[in-house]
Amino acid sequence: MALPDLTRKLTYEDYVLIPDDGRRHEILDGEHYVSPSPLTRHQLVLGRLYLRLGNFLEGRDLGTLLLAPTDVLLSPHDIVQPDLLFIAKRQSEILTEKNIQGAPALAVEILSDGTRHLDERVKLDRYERFGVGEYWLIDPKRQTARIYRREGDRLKLLSTLSKPKDPLTSPLFPGLAMPLAAIFG
Repeated sequence: MALPDLTRKLTYEDYVLIPDDGRRHEILDGEHYVSPSPLTRHQLVLGRLYLRLGNFLEGRDLGTLLLAPTDVLLSPHDIVQPDLLFIAKRQSEILTEKNIQGAPALAVEILSDGTRHLDERVKLDRYERFGVGEYWLIDPKRQTARIYRREGDRLKLLSTLSKPKDPLTSPLFPGLAMPLAAIFG
């Protein structure tokens, strides 16, 4: 297999040539990023969040909830794999059999020491630039959640939840009020 020309921005065509090695590969602004497999604490928090949201969505026709690894093509040079993402019903056309072609209504990243900088800075910028409606940064180490919501062309930090009883809510999920303790255990 020929390696891509590293003097140009990488694309989805380059991305699909990356061997599956159990790590997370993403392309952000044409640059290749590799993250190690997540630790068990990360997966436990992700599992609890997915179960809570999935149970809430059951029987409601609001959209589609997906877990990583799911490829999200934000642009020809931006391919991400959020830990969790939600495609609202009104945007169902971006959901294809192979991948998501456009910005989801919600992207969620569970922070870890190995991905913190990428999630808090680089991905926040890409999600903001390409129209993600909400971005949640869930921090198992600090047991906090930062909620960003789109206002115009920006993702604005709406709140930082830090107490076990603080409710995680969103207009995407009317009636949901999930206490932080439910996802941190």
